[in-house]
Parts: sequence; C-alpha cells; structure tokens
Amino acid sequence: MNTDIALLSTLPEAANVIGAIERIEKRLPATVAASEVFNKSSSQYKTTTLDVVDLTQTGTLKHLLASIQRTRHALEEASIKVRRKRAKRDRKQRLLEGAKGYKAEVLQIDIDEITIHLSNLEAAARGAIRKLAYLIAQYDSVLESMGVEYLTEEDYEKDQERHHIMTAFSQALHAARARGGVIDEGNLIYLFNIGINGAVAQAEVSSLLQQEDALLREGKAPTHAHTMAWLEAVADRFSGSSAQNAASRGLSISDKTLYLDV
Repeated sequence: MNTDIALLSTLPEAANVIGAIERIEKRLPATVAASEVFNKSSSQYKTTTLDVVDLTQTGTLKHLLASIQRTRHALEEASIKVRRKRAKRDRKQRLLEGAKGYKAEVLQIDIDEITIHLSNLEAAARGAIRKLAYLIAQYDSVLESMGVEYLTEEDYEKDQERHHIMTAFSQALHAARARGGVIDEGNLIYLFNIGINGAVAQAEVSSLLQQEDALLREGKAPTHAHTMAWLEAVADRFSGSSAQNAASRGLSISDKTLYLDV
C-alpha cells in the first residue's frame, strides 16, 4: 500500500467505513500529486504584486534578495533535516533485518513514520526550489531593466531618500483617500522626519486628488501609471530634504568611507 495511505490499513474495517476507505485509497494518490502545485509559500502573482511592493527598483532588489536569502536558508535547513532522517531510516532498516516479533514491528512503524516525514519535507523543498528560481529570475529581470550587473552599497544608500519620499507620499495618499482628502497623523510624522513640511505635502496630495476628480468628471479613469508618475515627480521635487534636515541636527545622511566594496 502507498505510504501516504498506509494508515488506512490499520483502521477498524467497520461496514460504514469500508466504502469510504476504498474511495480514499482510489483518489488520494491523485490529490497528493495535484497538491504539488501548491507546495510553496506564495504564488508567483502574490510575490510580485503583494509581497514585493517597494516603489523603487533598488528597493525591489533589496526585497528580492532578502526573500532569496530566507528561502535559501530554509532550503539549507530542510536539506540537513532530510539527510538526518534518511540516515536514521537507513539505520533502522539495517536493525530491522535482524529483528523479530515486537521489536521488528516497532522498527517498521518507525521506518514508516520517517518515510512519511521525508515525503512531506521533500515536497516542501521542491516548492521552495521553484520559488527560489522565480525570485532569482525576477532579480535578474530588474537588474537587466536597470542596465546594471549588480548594485553597490552606495547605489542602495543613494536610493534610500527617493524610496522613503515615495513611500511616505504613497501612504499619505492612501490615508487621504480614506479621510476625505486629509493626510493622517502617522504619515505627517513620517514626512516631517524625512524633512518634508506637512502643509506642502498636503497640498501635493490635494492637487493629485483634484486632478483625478477632474478626469472622472470627464468620464476618464485615473490610472496606476498616473499615480506612479506623481510619486516620481514628488521624489524629484523633495530630493535633498532629508540631507538638509539631517544637517540642521549636525548629522550626515551617509559616510561613503564605510561603504562595502563589491
């Protein structure tokens, strides 16, 4: 009997469950095979649209690399677990060769249990491998679109101001949509901390909302691309605000002498 349904052979064969057991034995292998499609933590769609949501390409690369590292670590740990369980199963199989009676029965139960655990671990690992391959492909795609082979720490630090300006305004816009056009306190604090005056930020958000209202009155639909163009524009406008804010407190945004050479 297939290991995945070996347990069924130990169940009471009462008349009212025999038919159910037969049906499960017939269909369970196919469902186990079909579940292979879902043996990963996220779909490619979810990864791209809901997990990796950074507004700059550099931020996207950082997020992808973090996901790649987490998935790699999980695969490394799974590999150790698989090897350890295989070794344990092989040892018990050797012991089983010379065992009899109760001892043999217990060893066989142990072997069956390890085999089931191995099957589940290997299925999860296959899903993780597919996820890792997808993440790496996305990472390469972003690098190609940027026209570079890799990013340096300096590239990352240079992008941080733009990343935070766009993120702050994106969050402020979402909050304003839900609050009658008014930015919420949390995002006003965020904007202040990166050197942007809240009244000026409110004017920017209000201006965009007015543009969108005008488009809707004309029977046109504002697009995601329109919002992204606005975010790029405010990032350009407020570039340098964070450095000025830091300088007013005797700080500098970064120290190039400490950057990691690649």
